[in-house]
Amino acid sequence: MLYAGRVMIIRLSRQSRRLFSTQAPEAFLEPLQSHLGITCLSLNRPQAKNAISMKLLHEFRECLETAKYDKSIRALIIRSTTMGSFCAGADLAERRTMSQIQVAKFLSDLRAAFGQLETLPMPTIAAIDGPALGGGLELSFACDLRVAGYGVTKIGLPETRLGIIPGAGGTQRAVRLLGMSKAKDLIFTARMLTAQEAFEWGVVDYISSPSTSAFERAVELAQEITKSAPLALRAAKQAISRAADLSLESGLDFERASYEVLLPTKDRLEALEAFKEKRQPVFKGE
Repeated sequence: MLYAGRVMIIRLSRQSRRLFSTQAPEAFLEPLQSHLGITCLSLNRPQAKNAISMKLLHEFRECLETAKYDKSIRALIIRSTTMGSFCAGADLAERRTMSQIQVAKFLSDLRAAFGQLETLPMPTIAAIDGPALGGGLELSFACDLRVAGYGVTKIGLPETRLGIIPGAGGTQRAVRLLGMSKAKDLIFTARMLTAQEAFEWGVVDYISSPSTSAFERAVELAQEITKSAPLALRAAKQAISRAADLSLESGLDFERASYEVLLPTKDRLEALEAFKEKRQPVFKGE
């Protein structure tokens, strides 16, 4: 098990630093030894259903910063260490103890964290094995793909029932993912979706079978993804992610530029040789 490095990303008091370093990690990176190239970013607050505390958020951002520069990671799965959980959103118990300044700082950091997640160079998958509420669902929206466990019954954005609105990208990413009307419906009604309903709405991309978990299905999906060349995956993600922000012609120019940098790579030459020799290519990310 590999824990994220202890490089501080936000300014903390000495007391907070001691507290963060001595307690068990609430978020950490864990490469899957049995599946080369697949790493988990594990959420580890089982007693609070992985509600996002200041400590969890701090460690989550550390993990993202580490993953960003780790070229051995070909696919990243966001998951809970506890079956039956994913992320219940912000820690409302902790929120009641925070000052307005602390709340503003927390929201800014949360927005930045989900931005970091969304722009990671490798494909990312959310394995939703339990409630994904508020900030938890917003976290999954920042991933490339979402897998829900067959029996999950609470997927939604309940903020309007709490006198607020989704504040970590939910109003914006929901529109991009679902379209305007469905995003309004989901947020206005604060409805809770089952895994099947979330799939029908387009909130999630896959549902596990009744006998397997979302995490197991996410690993299967990641295995399919990691058969592709790492540099090609990163270039494809970058080109696809820019599509919504560019005109068609500008997007085509960006796609061409992303394509051309792959032509001299060793992985492309390996793919051509493998095709000629009728074997599976062995990609090295070079």
